[in-house]
Amino acid sequence: MSDKKLTAQAAYALETVEERQALYAEWAMIYDDSFASAADYIFPRQVAQVFGDRGGTGPILDAGAGTGLVAQEILRTTDVVCDAVDLSGEMLAVAQNKQIYRHLIQADLNRPLPIADETYAAVVSAGTFTHGHVGPEALDELLRVAAIDALFVLTIKIELYKGIGFDVKFDELASKTKGFEVKEVPIYGAKADDSHAGDLGLVVSFRRA
Repeated sequence: MSDKKLTAQAAYALETVEERQALYAEWAMIYDDSFASAADYIFPRQVAQVFGDRGGTGPILDAGAGTGLVAQEILRTTDVVCDAVDLSGEMLAVAQNKQIYRHLIQADLNRPLPIADETYAAVVSAGTFTHGHVGPEALDELLRVAAIDALFVLTIKIELYKGIGFDVKFDELASKTKGFEVKEVPIYGAKADDSHAGDLGLVVSFRRA
């Protein structure tokens, strides 16, 4: 391990694909305990809640799946098929050990995905549309791989919604989406104890038209 701390701030500071790959390679084996549990990271639970409330079904593409936290939450209450896509092979290796995914796809969400058109009945994501990771331009490709009426449930850092143009992008995609909803939620739970403990995020959900 390097001296990089396992914190949200370290992830937010990333600027390049190479930096993301290097950091998450370091984090993979300790991510669940040293970040998700220690920081009481509840964004994945928020996604699972909205997915259930809106009647989500599979197969699901977990975009930016990491170690599988979103799929774990969804599978607590429903038995659906999930596939994972993530930039980090090391994070996907941890997810593979949990035996929660049908397929694991190592790919960059900012580039064309090796997935056929209209493959998935849902696309979910937590913690991926954020500083230094994935921006609004990735939505076009995710819509391509989603079937008609597929449910999307995505988290977005609240300051980035307008800050890097998610609001503009969703306006551009208005003819391709329906049932658009935005819910403001805490990113971390009551046990969080760091400078980001009070951070708020958005859970954006809609269906492909």
